[in-house]
Amino acid sequence: MDRLLGKTALVTGGSRGIGRGIALGFASEGADVAINYRKDAAAAAETVDAIEKMGRKAVALQADVADWEAVQAMTAQALEQLGHIDIAVANSGVASRPQSVWDLDIDHWRRVIDVDLNGAFHTCKAIVKHMMDRGQGSLLLISSVGADLCAPYGAPYYVAKSGVNALTRCLAKECAPAGVRVNCIAPGLVKTDMGDRMLDFMGESLIKGIPLQRAGLPEDIAGAAIFLASAEASYITGKILRVDGGQVG
Repeated sequence: MDRLLGKTALVTGGSRGIGRGIALGFASEGADVAINYRKDAAAAAETVDAIEKMGRKAVALQADVADWEAVQAMTAQALEQLGHIDIAVANSGVASRPQSVWDLDIDHWRRVIDVDLNGAFHTCKAIVKHMMDRGQGSLLLISSVGADLCAPYGAPYYVAKSGVNALTRCLAKECAPAGVRVNCIAPGLVKTDMGDRMLDFMGESLIKGIPLQRAGLPEDIAGAAIFLASAEASYITGKILRVDGGQVG
């Protein structure tokens, strides 16, 4: 449908899982895409190849989003390669180990917060001034319905994603006068490496708690991202869209 024809996008954590699904979805709607990855260069190259086969431009950019200087450099590379950025998706994330708060290793807590919350902040901080100066742009942050559920034994992840929700709402109000929109997608259980590990740990009871009785697919999240990034959502900002099969009311 070419809803993003002529647009450019940066997707962090874009080599696999939800990020790959979003990157491919954007390209299918006409966007050129910069793919950020941390360590899986082969997966990033495969995603770039898939996008190029759609006739769109794609570049792979390595950076750990927990590292502010690395994110600055990665964003500069994306701007150099694509000329400007219309859409940015702060998607990179790592899961928590299933542990109680009192058993948590301090370094593990810090790593999850650094990637899942600080990484989203770094991504937004690095690109938002560019969008503000241009008077247009769409920022998408990827959260989780875990921030609503706050189940036991996942505190670092749920705390980080709750922070992402708050960051979305604050930033949306700051950016609105310049015409820059900021929204958040909060997926439920999705069939990715992370989602499969959750299923292995918790079993099919996870599926039974979802009214639609299935896990989501990366394409389901991509559909929401395409909508929020497109002109169809031009009057939507500061919202948290839960794509979860009905899990959270």
